[in-house]
Amino acid sequence: MLWLTSTRYGFGYCRLRVPMFPAVFTRELVRTLDWLAEHVLAAPSGPLRHRTGRWGEEHAYFYLRSLGYVVIARNYRSPRCHGEIDLIGWDRDMLCFVEVKTRTSRDIKPPEAAVDYHKRREVALVAREYLRSMPESCQWRFDIVSVYCDGHNPRPQCELFRNASLAA
Repeated sequence: MLWLTSTRYGFGYCRLRVPMFPAVFTRELVRTLDWLAEHVLAAPSGPLRHRTGRWGEEHAYFYLRSLGYVVIARNYRSPRCHGEIDLIGWDRDMLCFVEVKTRTSRDIKPPEAAVDYHKRREVALVAREYLRSMPESCQWRFDIVSVYCDGHNPRPQCELFRNASLAA
């Protein structure tokens, strides 16, 4: 977490360490809340593919946290351009824009292959818009997380592709 602090010569940023819950605790808490929502609330709406995508993004979030990422935004949209970025986070001092692709079968094509020219272009435009609020010296990259989930295995398999190119 960054806090703006005044100094003698102007303003500067200082990084404060904020205690976070362990990923296991957070994951179990979310699973418990999901179970309660499933049994208490009405059935989720929307097409199955959208629900699968949201489920995959949730697992990708916890997977990235286990790798040390600090996720600062989920499903980021810009009012100036179409598209969205699934996850935005810091991997040490590198800002990462992450696209998550979820598949329920390995029969067709791998999820990372589904990030085509059109999707890369949309992500690049939204990322450029997001970077307008960051210092010019900010280093960034584009990552892809592939999530495989099948009905037989309750734990999905995630794979991270760091520094995927935004050029098609």
